[in-house]
Formats: sequence, structure tokens, C-alpha cells
Amino acid sequence: MSAPAMGTTKTAHSDVAPKKKRGPGALATAYLVIYNVVMTAGWLVIAVGLVRAYLARGSYHGLYYSIEKPLKFFQTGALLEVLHCAVGIVPSSVVLTGFQVLSRVFLTWAVTHSVREVQNEDSVLLFVSAWTITEIIRYSFYTFSLLNHLPYLVKWARYTFFLVLYPMGVTGELLTVYAALPYVQKTGLYSVTLPNKYNFSFDYHTFLILTMVSYIPLFPQLYFHMMRQRKKVLCHVEEYKTE
Repeated sequence: MSAPAMGTTKTAHSDVAPKKKRGPGALATAYLVIYNVVMTAGWLVIAVGLVRAYLARGSYHGLYYSIEKPLKFFQTGALLEVLHCAVGIVPSSVVLTGFQVLSRVFLTWAVTHSVREVQNEDSVLLFVSAWTITEIIRYSFYTFSLLNHLPYLVKWARYTFFLVLYPMGVTGELLTVYAALPYVQKTGLYSVTLPNKYNFSFDYHTFLILTMVSYIPLFPQLYFHMMRQRKKVLCHVEEYKTE
């Protein structure tokens, strides 16, 4: 590119004001605030339910039953987040959001709900506890961000607690799926065998194994993405404070 052309380009750009990122409109913002407040409250209900059940029982065994209904309701309610991305009121990836939400909904309904034998497993309490703390922080973060009043403590928690909660949740999820395998194989749950009029077969047992294997490439990507975000967000705040 010649020097005159570069000069012309610079002049042209200087005459145009840089485009600002447009956020959601007032109505969409109001809706998102209500949604995130409701979801925060829902996961707080789950947290209180776990604590109350533990204090009443004096044991962490079987606590899943005390929060089963609200867990199913609010975890399924997260499907709306995929819709938010699809219609553009939230600037996040539909694919990434869909994967994260659907994987949890799948574990809630297609594994823990469907294979009742695993509901007493300690691994269920492990991922439920990790989800609960994560979601209370996450939805609080979104609520305060939408209100343009984000406390540093909430921001710090959002980009710090995941260091422990992500591995904790994934461990619980994998152990729960693993515990479900013998029951799925024995009962043939959700499996379709040949011959049938559709000439189609599906082995749910194999599908669960492949689901577990998929965690190997996917979890590190999500985890290190959050690590990069943590460095970017928190280091920027620290630098700002020292100036």
C-alpha cells in the first residue's frame, strides 16, 4: 500500500466516530435484571435447603431429595439463557452457552432423575454444591453488572471461586455418570435395539461413556478460558487501583 493511500485511510477514519457497543434496550435490560434476580433467589433457596436438611439430618447423605424440585426447576430455567444469546439481548456465544447449559440439564434429567439409584451418591451432592455456589455468584454478578453497580467482592468471587468450583463440579458430574453406567447397561435405559421399523439403534450406555470422554478436551478449554478472563479482569482492576 502506498503512502498517499495510507494517509487517505487515516483521514477517512478520523471523520467517523468509533462505534460504541450497544447494550440491550431498556425493556430487555429490565427483563434480564428480573431474570437474574429470580435465578439468584432460586439458587439461594437451594443453598438454604441443603443447609437446613444437613442440620436436620446431621448427615450429608441423601440431601439431594431435599432440593430435588427446585434444582430441576431452576437448572431447567437456565435454558432461557440460550434463547437470550440467540435473539441477541446477551452478547455471548449460542454454541458455548448451549453446551454449558444443556450439559447440566442433561445431567439433571437424563442421569440423576432417570437413574434413581445414583441419587444417594456423594458425587451428586458434590456437583450440586458446586453448581449452587457458582450460580449464586454468577447470577449476582450479572444482576449488578446490568445495574451498573458491580461490587469488587462479587467480581472477585466470580473470577476466583471457579478455580475450585469448576474441578469440584466436573468431578461430581463424572463420578455420577460413572455410577449410573451399570444401571443403564442392566436396564437398557433409553437404548434402542435392532431390529425395528426405523432400522435405527442407539446405545445409551455407550453414549454416556462418550459423554465422559468429551470432558477431556472440553473442560480444559473452558477452565483456561476463565483463567485468561480472570487475569484480564482482575489484573486490570488492580492496575487501576494502583494508579
